[in-house]
Amino acid sequence: MTASNLLDLFITTLARNVGGDRRRWRAAVGDVRIYSMATHPHCNWSVTPSGSIAEMAAVERLADDLRGRHPIVERG
Repeated sequence: MTASNLLDLFITTLARNVGGDRRRWRAAVGDVRIYSMATHPHCNWSVTPSGSIAEMAAVERLADDLRGRHPIVERG
């Protein structure tokens, strides 16, 4: 799984489960940041959501789920 694959998974899942268009969710999710495995051995990525409280909560809930399924991602 690459960072761009993960971002696409975020956007697709949020649009399907919560509603709204892909552009809205792309803005709400922000960028996927990748960290070094040396300092983050259990999960090497994060997102910093923005938007309304409901949008940020939806992104964080999905991020928690995706961290369990895809804890390690590659750049790209």
